[in-house]
Amino acid sequence: MAHTGNNSMHRSSSRPQLDLSKAEIQGNVEEKYPTILLPNQSHDISHLALDIGGSLIKLMYFSRHEDQSTHDKRMRNVKNRLDGNRRSYPILGGRLHFVKFETSKINECLDFIYSKQLHCGGGESRYSDATTDSNAIIKATGGGAHKFADLFKERLGLSLDKEDEMSCLVAGANFLLKAIRHEAFTHMEGQKEFVQIDPNDMFPYLLVNIGSGVSMIKVDGDGKFERVSGTNVGGGTYWGLGRLLTKCESFDELLELSQKGDNSNTDMLVGDIYGGMDYSKIGLSASTIASSFGKATSEKKELEDYRPEDISLSLLRMISYNIAQISYLNALRFGLKRIFFGGFFIRGHAYTMDAISFAIHFWSKGDAQAMFLRHEGFLGALGAFMSYEKHGLDDLMVHQLVERFPMGAPYTGGKIHGPPLRDLNEKISWMDKFLQKGTEITAPVPMAPPGTTGLGGFEVPLSKGSTLRSDASALNVGVLHLVPTLEVFPLLADLKMYEPNTIDLSDHSELEYWLKILSEHLPDLVDKAVASEGGTDDAKRRGDAFARAFSAHLARLMEEPAAYGKLGLAKLLEMREECLREFHFFDAYISIKQRENEASLAVLPDLLMELDSLDEETRLLTLIEGVLAANIFDWGSRACVDLYHKGTIIEIYRMSRNKMQRPWRVDDFDAFKERMLGTGDKKPPPHRRALLFVDNSGADIVLGMLPLARELLRRGTEVVLVANSLPALNDVTAMELPDIVAEAAKHCDILRRAAESGGLLVDAMTNTYDSSKENSSSVPLMVVENGCGSPCIDLRQVSSELAAAAKDADLIILEGMGRALHTNLNARFRCDALKLAMVKNQRLAEKLIKGNLYDCICKYEPAN
Repeated sequence: MAHTGNNSMHRSSSRPQLDLSKAEIQGNVEEKYPTILLPNQSHDISHLALDIGGSLIKLMYFSRHEDQSTHDKRMRNVKNRLDGNRRSYPILGGRLHFVKFETSKINECLDFIYSKQLHCGGGESRYSDATTDSNAIIKATGGGAHKFADLFKERLGLSLDKEDEMSCLVAGANFLLKAIRHEAFTHMEGQKEFVQIDPNDMFPYLLVNIGSGVSMIKVDGDGKFERVSGTNVGGGTYWGLGRLLTKCESFDELLELSQKGDNSNTDMLVGDIYGGMDYSKIGLSASTIASSFGKATSEKKELEDYRPEDISLSLLRMISYNIAQISYLNALRFGLKRIFFGGFFIRGHAYTMDAISFAIHFWSKGDAQAMFLRHEGFLGALGAFMSYEKHGLDDLMVHQLVERFPMGAPYTGGKIHGPPLRDLNEKISWMDKFLQKGTEITAPVPMAPPGTTGLGGFEVPLSKGSTLRSDASALNVGVLHLVPTLEVFPLLADLKMYEPNTIDLSDHSELEYWLKILSEHLPDLVDKAVASEGGTDDAKRRGDAFARAFSAHLARLMEEPAAYGKLGLAKLLEMREECLREFHFFDAYISIKQRENEASLAVLPDLLMELDSLDEETRLLTLIEGVLAANIFDWGSRACVDLYHKGTIIEIYRMSRNKMQRPWRVDDFDAFKERMLGTGDKKPPPHRRALLFVDNSGADIVLGMLPLARELLRRGTEVVLVANSLPALNDVTAMELPDIVAEAAKHCDILRRAAESGGLLVDAMTNTYDSSKENSSSVPLMVVENGCGSPCIDLRQVSSELAAAAKDADLIILEGMGRALHTNLNARFRCDALKLAMVKNQRLAEKLIKGNLYDCICKYEPAN
């Protein structure tokens, strides 16, 4: 029965294809996820694919980003300067959504497609009068693609183009393992550990797909696979027998029962045979299952005498152990060390994964490893989607995918909890109803230490009788954003060794601390967000909805820290900003930033005059002190917020400057000074181009980083200010920087000439633009966006604009806690790097630098 697929998957041409002619990036500097403008593309390209199995329907659909045009002259100027380093992107920008339904409730799936207008030209339509193309064809796989073809045609006018199920599974798995960072994970004794798969060392592997039945596929490459084995004992067996024996009405209900079960009441254990003793001679403990349901043969009991919970757990273990053993024997047969398990039987269920993992580990004596996939049930649907001609996903790289977790109808394993939501008002209304139904979302409570399900599930689960939800240990499936303009920062010394996060949130005490910090900061953030929108009733309603939604995220992470994949502080903080934007709060600190910028710009001339009166060496030290002192202003820090009640920002800045005493906690200033100024008569050449990753608005940028940039310009170094693409707390954005630079340039010829050369004064100070200024002899001052909207930055995913600017850079300056401490403190680069930050969190100071609140970091690392 083995099926061999040695050719690439068939690409259907039954629908109009992507027309990439004259394609170009479109979007402005505020847009986090710029799209590809396809001027010659028809709108009826299909964006929907289905995997219709015996138990479940898995649906995947694509939605495009909103088209936006750009008239930003600064952006065009930067693009012109960096054009030689830029490249085209043959991938359509948009989002991939994953949803599931029970096959027995197929009408819910049809209603969802209709409500989202997915049958009208593909992708979500904003128009209620959208009509179905009478010739519309969508890709589908699984047995139901044949069984329900007439129903889809009758209800939605859709024809199902059937794709080979095995080919789809393999194509989907290969894509996920190559394109999604930390898609795979191991699960032993209740603990998840995410694994990064090297795309260059991925094959061969064994793919075990556990649906109603089980298929075991040896995968040797893209389009190269063979079904080497399988078993008819799978998810359908568990659900069928479980339904007969327990009267459960759903698969999830049956799984929930297993969590409260004790299989020793139904299974015959080794200890039952040997009087409670181990059979140590052959390595079997007393708790090892000798015979599943074996006690039913020796006890005079009827079915009703056994607890449904115990039956469910015994069934689950019997089936899981047998699938795992057959899988390992096939891996052994072909010499495969890596086994991936997928299919909706698993559903992120802790006991199921533990049982499979233990069996693989036991039979292989630790040589083989069971791994699971976050998108475990969507392999077929994803493969069906990829069967469309020129879908573009083959060329997608891991750094071009960003996963988001919208709160509207939150997905757990792809399952919708709530109705399909079309706009913000519906989302807010749903949040209100969610609360009224008694499913109250509260701030997180302290975490319990991580538990264990017992070795491989052989022993009685420690959580027996708990009230844990059936999906509590499941991994949430978010929305995959395809962002073709994201690139890897080219100056990282070793991408494989790069880990942006400094804090390890797999330590439950660390996670508890940071979730508590975010929870305590939430009321103040909501106040700022509502005030930024004028304090209207609508803003208050959205603020309440945001608070509930983000609290739900925090509570979910308390319950299951791995719910959203591998969690780092950067991801956690960006989730907060994304949640704000989801409820249309796009810049919660806008008025505060404007006020602090104005106050700082007012005193900038005096500071520049003071700096110009100093000798070169003293001036350089004063500049670094100024950056560190100004970095005290951070609305994300409780210690900083408390300071605002003690004086104006200028008073606080002066106080901070006066307290700058060396040596700092990390003090490499002398090494940096030697590189900049040399020793004795030896004067080193200036850097060619410096990338300055800036942090906060107000004094931080105006009185700290701009004067440092001015000094580099004075020495003949090109300067690129790197700022957020989107607002986050009081961080300055790339959109705001040109106006700040223009105001500063009114008082400084160095800044004015450099800003003119870099194109920053085009809109801010003049109505006409003299192109001859591009040839100015002054070195340019430019601004680029970094590609993110978070206080932190992951350099594995930066804007193409920043990547292009980095090509000629030989100095990086990372400033602020988020970019130089929370992330990237340990990052190494192929050029000189200076990391500057004031520590505004006592726990962070103690843990990372063994210091105290307000200690300073000046970490200089020559090119690696």
